[in-house]
Amino acid sequence: MLLTQEPDLLTSRVISERVGTPYNHVSKAIIRVRELGLVEVERGRNGGVRISAAGRTATVGWLMRRLDDRLDLASCETHAGPCPLLLGCGLRGALRQAREAFYSELDARVIADLAPGRRAGPVPVTLSRSQPAT
Repeated sequence: MLLTQEPDLLTSRVISERVGTPYNHVSKAIIRVRELGLVEVERGRNGGVRISAAGRTATVGWLMRRLDDRLDLASCETHAGPCPLLLGCGLRGALRQAREAFYSELDARVIADLAPGRRAGPVPVTLSRSQPAT
């Protein structure tokens, strides 16, 4: 969302500072979203990251599906082995449907539309005393 507001390249370090996230986490995230084609990376002294055209049109649901690598939301394993209710359990299927409903709702939201607009600078205001009618 930060990159949707910035016309210039931002370094990983700057992104880290602006979003208050450790640098190593930001670096890993940039690698992942680059693999998805959502950002462009320029290396070198004046390099950095910028959002790509695909990143401006990607939906939150699409992105969340690609970032979520869990097969199941519920762990059906214990230290003693698989859950004894596993064969007749409907929880895993219900959670899968709920997750898809969640992502489907997010399919209507484009990432670039979620970021607040660029803040305008201060607006100068001039106060003047009304002149009496003559």
